[in-house]
Amino acid sequence: MALLQTHDVVAHEVYSDEALRVTPPPTSPYLNGDSPDSTNGDMDIENVTRVRLVQFQKNTDEPMGITLKMNDLNHCIVARIMHGGMIHKQGTLHVGDEIREINGISVANQTVEQLQKMLRDMRGSITFKIVPGYRIQQSSCEVMASIFVRAQFEYDPVKDDLIPCKEAGIRFRVGDIIQIISKDDHNWWQGKLENTKNGTAGLIPSPELQEWRVACIAMEKTKQEQQASCTWFGKKKKQYKDKYLAKHNAVFDQLDLVTYEEVVKLPAFKRKTLVLLGAHGVGRRHIKNTLITKHPDRFAYPIPHTTRPPKKDEENGKNYFFVSHDQMMQDISNNDYLEYGSHEDAMYGTQLETIRKIHEQGLVAILDVEPQALKVLRTAEFAPYVVFIAAPTITPGMNDESLQRLQKESEILQKTYAHYFDQTIINNEIDETIRLLEEAIDLVCTTGQWVPVSWVY
Repeated sequence: MALLQTHDVVAHEVYSDEALRVTPPPTSPYLNGDSPDSTNGDMDIENVTRVRLVQFQKNTDEPMGITLKMNDLNHCIVARIMHGGMIHKQGTLHVGDEIREINGISVANQTVEQLQKMLRDMRGSITFKIVPGYRIQQSSCEVMASIFVRAQFEYDPVKDDLIPCKEAGIRFRVGDIIQIISKDDHNWWQGKLENTKNGTAGLIPSPELQEWRVACIAMEKTKQEQQASCTWFGKKKKQYKDKYLAKHNAVFDQLDLVTYEEVVKLPAFKRKTLVLLGAHGVGRRHIKNTLITKHPDRFAYPIPHTTRPPKKDEENGKNYFFVSHDQMMQDISNNDYLEYGSHEDAMYGTQLETIRKIHEQGLVAILDVEPQALKVLRTAEFAPYVVFIAAPTITPGMNDESLQRLQKESEILQKTYAHYFDQTIINNEIDETIRLLEEAIDLVCTTGQWVPVSWVY
């Protein structure tokens, strides 16, 4: 047996799965089960178990960066190796390796807590006795190194009962940029936050796992709502069951599941469109008009189309483009409108072509639209910078019903569409809001930007 020694600084903590069990003690102290008194004088070379000793020097509290699991034979196996961790850097252990002893002490009949305490209390050299696993292919960690995603949901591993090891997970918020290191595990990817100096990767739920989780929660909620309104007598019960099954299957179709969006970082460039989102009455129109008045050489607003007849002295193309009802309906059927609606028996709408003409003039088009319009706008053609104007903060003791309604609507919008926002500004004071918005626009035009990969490829 060859002894492999490494003198780099290592850790005393091993990440471990909750389901960890350990290898039972061997029935024979000899490698192949033979003893000196065995009648089998010839050793069967093919049945010899290849054992390796790996020695570490423990001087810091840095985690080793591995998780353990049980295989079908109840052997303690290295389940995964965290990219950037000590073990990954040294390459002394590999996924699939079986751990049998730590400093000559068998891991058999040891609990997870006992193993961790054993490692914490040890000082100086730590020796693992391992049986190397059969590796059929190299890890894809290096291949994944250039993939980045924007998180579209919030995640805290401490609150996740599904994660195999809470300590190995990384916490992130909506909008955080994550570098994907490995997709080897179907349920748990390895990644690290782009803005962190820590080079160690952590576990994050894969898109498939997160979508499954959200769908299950939605179905359980639907089931509870159906049960609350169900009449449990006679044929009603069967009717309820059939109705539930139909709705049960429809949940997947109705959910707008979002997990991660692949992004790429581009050098500074000018965004073509400024999109202002917010609750009705939060002040978007005032902000839009102020920016256009202050900076007519930078911003413009697309003139809407309408089917109402022009008023006296109204000029076509100045405040409105006047079109017939039939013409507008035809254009709507051709998907020429970003959004449209009706008011006092007349239709109003914003044509995509009017936005394009603003871009052709070298100006930024300002839009105060509904969030649903982002499905059309979030493309390289319109290159939007999306700013959410949040409702003013309500101080304790305020009983203004309109402010409370504004706050509630604002919270719903933020919860539903936060993954689209590039910037959020609380409109406590209108002049300060405009100043912050101007600074944000200037900054985004002079610094590198993370954009959807579909804008580039």
